[in-house]
Amino acid sequence: MSPQVRARVQSLRALIEHHARRYYEQDAPEIPDAEYDRLFQELQQLEAAHPELRTPDSPTQRVLGQALQAFAPVVHAVPMLSIRTETDTTDAGAREFDARIRRELGLSPEDPLVRYSCELKFDGLAINLRYEHGVLVRAATRGDGETGEDVTQNIRTIHQIPLRLQSGSGQWPEVLEVRGEVYMRRDDFEALNERQRALIASGHRQEKTFVNPRNAAAGAVRQLDPAVAARRPLSFFAYGLGEVQGWGADDHKAPLTHSAILQALADWGLPVDEHRRVVDGAQGLVAFHQDIQSLRDGLPFDIDGVVYKVDDRATQERLGFVTREPRWAVAHKYPAQEQMTLLRAIDIQVGRTGKLTPVAKLEPVFVGGTTVSNATLHNEEEARRKDVREGDTVVVRRAGDVIPEVVSVVLERRPESVGAPFDLVQRLSGRCPVCESPIAREEGEVDWRCTGGLFCPAQRKHALLHFASRRAVDIEGLGDKVVEQLVDQGIVRTLPELYRLGVAKLAALDRMGEKSAANLVAAIEASKQTTLARFLFGLGIRHVGEATAKDLARHFGSIDRIMDASLDALLEVPDVGPTVARSIRGFFEQAHHREIVEQLRAAGVQWSEGQGVHGDTPRPLLGQTLVLTGTLPTLSRDAARDLIEAAGGKVAGSVSRKTHWVVAGAEAGSKLDKARELGVPVLDEEGLKALLARPAGEEGT
Repeated sequence: MSPQVRARVQSLRALIEHHARRYYEQDAPEIPDAEYDRLFQELQQLEAAHPELRTPDSPTQRVLGQALQAFAPVVHAVPMLSIRTETDTTDAGAREFDARIRRELGLSPEDPLVRYSCELKFDGLAINLRYEHGVLVRAATRGDGETGEDVTQNIRTIHQIPLRLQSGSGQWPEVLEVRGEVYMRRDDFEALNERQRALIASGHRQEKTFVNPRNAAAGAVRQLDPAVAARRPLSFFAYGLGEVQGWGADDHKAPLTHSAILQALADWGLPVDEHRRVVDGAQGLVAFHQDIQSLRDGLPFDIDGVVYKVDDRATQERLGFVTREPRWAVAHKYPAQEQMTLLRAIDIQVGRTGKLTPVAKLEPVFVGGTTVSNATLHNEEEARRKDVREGDTVVVRRAGDVIPEVVSVVLERRPESVGAPFDLVQRLSGRCPVCESPIAREEGEVDWRCTGGLFCPAQRKHALLHFASRRAVDIEGLGDKVVEQLVDQGIVRTLPELYRLGVAKLAALDRMGEKSAANLVAAIEASKQTTLARFLFGLGIRHVGEATAKDLARHFGSIDRIMDASLDALLEVPDVGPTVARSIRGFFEQAHHREIVEQLRAAGVQWSEGQGVHGDTPRPLLGQTLVLTGTLPTLSRDAARDLIEAAGGKVAGSVSRKTHWVVAGAEAGSKLDKARELGVPVLDEEGLKALLARPAGEEGT
């Protein structure tokens, strides 16, 4: 045997033990699972080729992990062993397991098929729950397989785990140890990281975001303060048994199959995953593996494979164990959702709303079932926190439909020539990479944004769709597909160019035709008649929604006064605070935004203007609440709402004793009945118009 082989074995053992500590004990892995599996398999192969190098303390001969000293140790009555991993992600992996089982059992091709219990391989933290007389008395982590950590108080915070078993099909044993997985759903994980990012942005520098759901779940279980664990959204699935004493009157009443055990656990109130299945033979295993793979991206939680177990418990006993693994079970993996690769460069992408996102340009890598060459870094603060630099080896994660992301840097592989820490503002010289407009970041936010708005080509499609939306100028027929073609073909670059479109140009678009084109041209023409509030909302000023646009229109009365308003003047508008005021002021300080407003007016877009709150514009409905119901003869629901709000009134969705008027049209329903029941005055469309025409402050019907 060469010295190089002996040295490689020693090196692999040290590497595996280091990464096992990072994974099992510190919940902070440095490499993805696929890389760990590769190291482990290389060690297994070397030890198989050179048995004299296999020692009792080799990672291949024991379960890795060690109980943290912060928790009381728990000696497992039945060791918590791991199972063999089949990393051949093709159908051959399932067929090989079945062939191996048949060989171990001495079965010939003519013998019956072996029956298997198939389950999902959850990506979480293994837990042992001990119930005595149906009551949860202790929960422990796997630890090193022999001794785990007492995490009972933290596990009690998981609402899915019953503190007392329910009555089910048969009485539970006097002592029942349930083995299962604590995990975190993807949506809960994303929400948790959003909260963490908000805390970091608000100055809590001791906080951190989590690499993946598995680490977040493991970290929560190991919190010394149960109150912290309780704030982490954890879930649980049961999948097996540990120690069992006295199943009913005697042990002979124990279920004869693994699948029956899972059903008993479910009957007693323990969560058992619904995707489990009992199948026969290799083809059944292959079908299950394929079916779950097709569902994988849509699952609400992460899995990295499926598990096959011989269903008959007597056959399990006959097959027994080999070293650290049961012969009767295997984990059949899917393509890894985390892989290592080289980060070549960091680009900055401008989103449809102006958000600037650093994007890692990667050496292409196959991860999560597809080849990935780009991954998000979320924002500048996240990139700095992870210390991601050009030239680094990074861990990339892709799970489900989530955009691939860089989750960490493999610092031990960082070259001396690595690039400088990422600085978005310095990289861009403070300017949008698309339109050269200044970039800005509001106080308390983590995202930088382009201030170009309507002028920025990267935001063009979003700007057009928002301007044409029903609550803005309302261009019926101008949807996603049409806007996409108009922008991609360079037909429309700015909002005013919408009003220069003709039937011939539109009819040439895919799926349009002359009639549809004529209808769209008519809708564009009709949108020229709008209101100041709708026009203002349609400009897409950040933080200016419908209600704020209406408040601004009522307060100032004209677009020119709004464009010229100082911060102090804007702050006089009801419900307009410093953030909104700065956004409006910043928008109209851009010369190109003012130019677009002028071009739209020149194109014929018009609205009624008045003197605002400082003028003599009548507001006869000030402080009054109206409810609209049914179909009015000439006014649409939105048009009636606009007239009422322009007159100072408020439109509510339901009738109450505080309602001043109900405006009813054809086919009015329960709201009209409610008005009559409460004695609320009812108007038709003509009555509404008369109400709007009366002098401000005049009372009566």
